[in-house]
Amino acid sequence: MNRPPSRRLTPIRQLVEVMAILRSPSGCPWDREQDHQSLRFHAIEEVYELIDAIEAGDDHEMSEELGDLLLQVVFHCQLARERKAFDLDRVVQGLVDKLLRRHPHVFGETQVSNVDEVWAHWDRIKRAEKAGTPHERPSALDGIPKHLPSLLRAEKLVKKARKSGLVAGVDPAVRGGGSKGARGGRGDVARQLFDLVASAQARGWSAEELLRGEIGRRERGWRAAERRAAGSDSPAGH
Repeated sequence: MNRPPSRRLTPIRQLVEVMAILRSPSGCPWDREQDHQSLRFHAIEEVYELIDAIEAGDDHEMSEELGDLLLQVVFHCQLARERKAFDLDRVVQGLVDKLLRRHPHVFGETQVSNVDEVWAHWDRIKRAEKAGTPHERPSALDGIPKHLPSLLRAEKLVKKARKSGLVAGVDPAVRGGGSKGARGGRGDVARQLFDLVASAQARGWSAEELLRGEIGRRERGWRAAERRAAGSDSPAGH
């Protein structure tokens, strides 16, 4: 039988020790079988459960779901530690260093007057950090997780395209007409989205797959336009 970690340790160190024990030869058979690939979608599930707790305003559930999400982080760090890649301390220190670098208006001499300037500095610093590395993002459309649900991915892609000038404005029809005011417009768009999903399903199609395909088509077109504007025939990085 394994002895639990000492209560004299901080809670986070107790968690790290518990995870190491679960992964040990005398630990849990299920935990020992896991790897990064087998766990990858568990984190997504935990995030959605956390969102449910936040929207319900349930502090007890929120605390529990944050713990479950933290477990995913510690689990991946233990797996990485076993293969001598990184550990939790390295992850946390990297996060601290990144927050310090990306908030020069808080920890440095940079002056900002609004949130837009904060984001502009953040994007500029992030690009500089990744320049010349395998993670460089030469395209304004880079950096969107490919496994996001299609609607959320579409929103982020359009936002990036609009910020970079690849697309400008919105068709008034898409805004729900505009003559009914903001509230009416929002309701119209919501109904249109729902009706489109129902229409696709009635035809035996998946709205998620249809939108994912259209996202790919739009993104390819915008990236081609971006390359033409830059006067380069080389493909933009991903």
